Amino acid sequence: MGIPPKVGALHPLMKMREEFRNIFFEMGFEEMPTNTFVESSFWNFDALFVPQQHPARDLQDTFYLSSPSHTKTSPPDSDYLERVRKVHQEGDFGSIGYRYPWSKEESSKLVLRTHTTATSTQMLYKLANRPGGFKPARMFSIDRVFRNETVDATHLAEFHQVEGVIADYGLTLGDLIGFMQTFFEKQGPFPYFSEDFTDFQD
Repeated sequence: MGIPPKVGALHPLMKMREEFRNIFFEMGFEEMPTNTFVESSFWNFDALFVPQQHPARDLQDTFYLSSPSHTKTSPPDSDYLERVRKVHQEGDFGSIGYRYPWSKEESSKLVLRTHTTATSTQMLYKLANRPGGFKPARMFSIDRVFRNETVDATHLAEFHQVEGVIADYGLTLGDLIGFMQTFFEKQGPFPYFSEDFTDFQD
C-alpha cells in the first residue's frame, strides 16, 4: 500500500492569524478570551456609548437572537449600569449626553457580536476594578465577528477582526503611531509601498 502521503496545510487565513498572534506576543501582549460570540447589547453597544437609536443597531446591520432574546446577567453591577445610563441620557465628564430616554431593556437584547471590542470593553472594566487597583496592561484579540451584510464576492456575514488594547498612564498619539509602525514592520516588507509608505507601486 505504501506510506500514506502527508497532506494538508494551514488555511491562509489561519496562517495570517498565527503570524499576527506571534507579533502581539513578541510585543508583550496577552490574548483576551474571545470565545463568546453572543453578547448583550450593553457590552456590544451601550458600554461603548453607541446611542440606542444608532443605525448600526438596526436589524439590517446586526443579528439579534430570538430565543433567548434578552440576557439576565449583564451588566455586572447596578452602579456601572447607572453610570453608563447617565452618560447616555444626561451626560457626564464634560459631555451633555445624547438627551434621550435610555432603555435597560434595549441594552439587554442579545446579539451576535458586531466587533470584538465587546470583549475589550469587559476586559477594561475588569482591569479598572482589579483588586489592588489599576495596573498597565497590553491585550489583543483576533476572532470572528458578525454583521448582517449582503453576501457577495467581497462581503460575508462573518469576518475576522484584529484588535489591540494598551492601557497605561501618559499615552499619546505618538505611542499609537509607534505601535502601528512596529507591528507592520514585524510583518516584513510590504509589497505595494516604498519604505516611507508614500509612493504607491504597481
